[in-house]
Amino acid sequence: MKLEEKRLSGELVYDGRIIKVWRDEAQLSNGKTALREVVKHPGGVCVVALDDAENVLFVRQFRYPHGKVLLEIPAGKLEYGEDHRACGLRELREETGCTCDSFEYLGSLLPTPAYDTEVIHMYLARGLHAGEQSLDEDEFLEVEKIPLKKAAEMILNNEIADAKTQAAILKTVLKLSGH
Repeated sequence: MKLEEKRLSGELVYDGRIIKVWRDEAQLSNGKTALREVVKHPGGVCVVALDDAENVLFVRQFRYPHGKVLLEIPAGKLEYGEDHRACGLRELREETGCTCDSFEYLGSLLPTPAYDTEVIHMYLARGLHAGEQSLDEDEFLEVEKIPLKKAAEMILNNEIADAKTQAAILKTVLKLSGH
Protein backbone atom coordinates (compact mmCIF):
# COMPACT_ATOMS: atom_id res chain seq x y z
CA MET A 1 0.00 0.00 0.00
CA LYS A 2 1.28 3.43 -0.93
CA LEU A 3 1.40 5.73 2.13
CA GLU A 4 0.29 8.97 0.53
CA GLU A 5 -2.60 11.41 0.68
CA LYS A 6 -3.58 13.85 -2.04
CA ARG A 7 -5.15 17.24 -1.36
CA LEU A 8 -8.39 17.50 -3.34
CA SER A 9 -9.65 20.87 -2.12
CA GLY A 10 -9.15 23.32 0.67
CA GLU A 11 -10.69 26.30 2.40
CA LEU A 12 -8.86 28.94 4.42
CA VAL A 13 -10.84 29.15 7.68
CA TYR A 14 -8.52 31.44 9.67
CA ASP A 15 -5.88 33.91 8.46
CA GLY A 16 -3.98 35.17 11.51
CA ARG A 17 -0.84 37.15 12.19
CA ILE A 18 1.22 34.00 12.87
CA ILE A 19 -0.82 31.06 11.62
CA LYS A 20 -3.28 30.20 8.89
CA VAL A 21 -5.74 27.34 9.32
CA TRP A 22 -6.96 25.32 6.35
CA ARG A 23 -9.72 22.72 6.17
CA ASP A 24 -8.84 20.34 3.36
CA GLU A 25 -10.42 17.34 1.76
CA ALA A 26 -7.79 14.69 1.06
CA GLN A 27 -7.87 11.45 -0.89
CA LEU A 28 -6.46 8.58 1.14
CA SER A 29 -4.29 5.78 -0.21
CA ASN A 30 -7.34 3.45 -0.23
CA GLY A 31 -9.28 5.89 -2.45
CA LYS A 32 -11.60 7.21 0.28
CA THR A 33 -11.62 10.84 1.36
CA ALA A 34 -11.03 12.44 4.75
CA LEU A 35 -11.15 15.89 6.31
CA ARG A 36 -7.76 17.35 7.27
CA GLU A 37 -7.28 20.50 9.34
CA VAL A 38 -3.85 22.03 8.74
CA VAL A 39 -2.14 24.84 10.60
CA LYS A 40 0.27 26.66 8.27
CA HIS A 41 3.19 28.15 10.22
CA PRO A 42 6.35 29.81 8.84
CA GLY A 43 8.62 27.79 11.14
CA GLY A 44 11.15 28.77 13.72
CA VAL A 45 14.68 28.55 15.06
CA CYS A 46 16.12 27.70 18.47
CA VAL A 47 19.67 28.13 19.74
CA VAL A 48 21.70 26.27 22.35
CA ALA A 49 23.97 29.11 23.47
CA LEU A 50 26.89 27.37 25.21
CA ASP A 51 29.51 29.40 27.03
CA ASP A 52 33.15 28.38 27.61
CA ALA A 53 32.26 26.82 30.99
CA GLU A 54 29.57 24.65 29.29
CA ASN A 55 26.66 26.64 30.70
CA VAL A 56 23.60 27.03 28.51
CA LEU A 57 21.79 30.37 28.29
CA PHE A 58 18.10 29.80 28.92
CA VAL A 59 15.17 32.19 28.88
CA ARG A 60 12.21 32.12 31.21
CA GLN A 61 9.05 33.52 29.72
CA PHE A 62 5.32 33.34 30.24
CA ARG A 63 3.61 31.17 27.63
CA TYR A 64 0.01 32.26 27.29
CA PRO A 65 -1.50 28.99 25.91
CA HIS A 66 -0.23 27.09 28.96
CA GLY A 67 -0.75 29.89 31.47
CA LYS A 68 2.68 29.58 33.04
CA VAL A 69 6.35 30.49 32.81
CA LEU A 70 8.47 28.01 30.85
CA LEU A 71 12.21 27.50 30.71
CA GLU A 72 13.42 27.41 27.10
CA ILE A 73 16.46 28.07 24.98
CA PRO A 74 16.42 31.28 22.89
CA ALA A 75 14.11 30.90 19.91
CA GLY A 76 11.99 32.78 17.44
CA LYS A 77 9.58 32.60 14.55
CA LEU A 78 10.77 32.80 10.99
CA GLU A 79 9.22 35.25 8.58
CA TYR A 80 7.98 33.46 5.44
CA GLY A 81 11.03 32.98 3.18
CA GLU A 82 13.56 34.10 5.82
CA ASP A 83 16.91 32.30 6.11
CA HIS A 84 16.83 30.23 9.33
CA ARG A 85 20.52 30.79 10.10
CA ALA A 86 20.10 34.56 9.98
CA CYS A 87 16.96 34.28 12.13
CA GLY A 88 18.82 32.20 14.72
CA LEU A 89 21.68 34.68 14.98
CA ARG A 90 19.18 37.54 15.33
CA GLU A 91 17.16 35.76 18.03
CA LEU A 92 20.33 34.90 19.98
CA ARG A 93 21.32 38.57 20.00
CA GLU A 94 17.83 39.92 20.71
CA GLU A 95 16.97 37.53 23.55
CA THR A 96 20.36 37.12 25.27
CA GLY A 97 22.41 40.04 23.96
CA CYS A 98 25.05 37.59 22.75
CA THR A 99 26.87 37.16 19.48
CA CYS A 100 29.00 34.10 18.78
CA ASP A 101 32.11 32.89 16.96
CA SER A 102 30.65 29.51 15.97
CA PHE A 103 27.07 28.78 14.86
CA GLU A 104 26.59 25.11 14.00
CA TYR A 105 23.43 23.60 12.50
CA LEU A 106 22.04 20.71 14.58
CA GLY A 107 19.18 19.81 12.23
CA SER A 108 15.45 20.35 12.29
CA LEU A 109 12.40 18.91 13.98
CA LEU A 110 8.67 18.71 13.27
CA PRO A 111 7.01 19.60 16.59
CA THR A 112 3.44 18.60 15.66
CA PRO A 113 3.43 16.84 12.26
CA ALA A 114 -0.15 15.55 12.46
CA TYR A 115 -1.72 18.97 11.82
CA ASP A 116 0.97 21.69 11.67
CA THR A 117 3.51 22.57 8.93
CA GLU A 118 5.98 24.14 11.41
CA VAL A 119 9.65 23.15 11.10
CA ILE A 120 12.06 24.24 13.84
CA HIS A 121 15.75 24.57 12.98
CA MET A 122 18.24 23.98 15.81
CA TYR A 123 21.66 25.58 16.23
CA LEU A 124 24.59 25.38 18.64
CA ALA A 125 26.27 28.73 19.35
CA ARG A 126 29.75 28.79 20.92
CA GLY A 127 32.36 31.45 21.52
CA LEU A 128 29.77 33.75 23.06
CA HIS A 129 30.29 37.51 23.40
CA ALA A 130 27.99 39.37 25.79
CA GLY A 131 26.10 42.46 24.69
CA GLU A 132 22.74 44.19 25.14
CA GLN A 133 19.37 42.48 24.75
CA SER A 134 16.98 44.05 22.26
CA LEU A 135 13.63 42.41 22.98
CA ASP A 136 10.50 42.96 20.91
CA GLU A 137 8.02 45.35 22.55
CA ASP A 138 5.70 42.45 23.43
CA GLU A 139 8.50 40.17 24.68
CA PHE A 140 9.34 39.80 28.36
CA LEU A 141 11.90 37.25 29.50
CA GLU A 142 14.70 36.57 31.94
CA VAL A 143 18.03 35.01 30.94
CA GLU A 144 19.45 32.26 33.14
CA LYS A 145 22.63 30.13 32.90
CA ILE A 146 22.37 26.42 33.61
CA PRO A 147 25.22 23.89 33.23
CA LEU A 148 24.65 21.66 30.19
CA LYS A 149 24.79 18.46 32.24
CA LYS A 150 22.24 19.83 34.73
CA ALA A 151 19.97 20.91 31.85
CA ALA A 152 20.00 17.35 30.48
CA GLU A 153 19.14 16.02 33.95
CA MET A 154 16.30 18.55 34.19
CA ILE A 155 14.93 17.23 30.90
CA LEU A 156 15.07 13.64 32.17
CA ASN A 157 13.33 14.75 35.40
CA ASN A 158 10.51 16.49 33.47
CA GLU A 159 11.57 19.94 34.68
CA ILE A 160 11.88 21.31 31.12
CA ALA A 161 8.68 20.76 29.14
CA ASP A 162 9.49 22.59 25.90
CA ALA A 163 10.04 20.10 23.05
CA LYS A 164 12.49 22.17 20.99
CA THR A 165 14.60 22.78 24.09
CA GLN A 166 14.61 19.09 24.96
CA ALA A 167 15.64 18.01 21.47
CA ALA A 168 18.34 20.64 20.98
CA ILE A 169 19.89 20.16 24.43
CA LEU A 170 19.96 16.37 24.11
CA LYS A 171 21.43 16.61 20.59
CA THR A 172 24.11 18.93 21.96
CA VAL A 173 24.95 16.52 24.80
CA LEU A 174 25.27 13.64 22.33
CA LYS A 175 27.31 15.70 19.88
CA LEU A 176 29.77 16.86 22.52
CA SER A 177 30.16 13.31 23.81
CA GLY A 178 31.31 12.16 20.37
CA HIS A 179 28.14 10.66 18.94
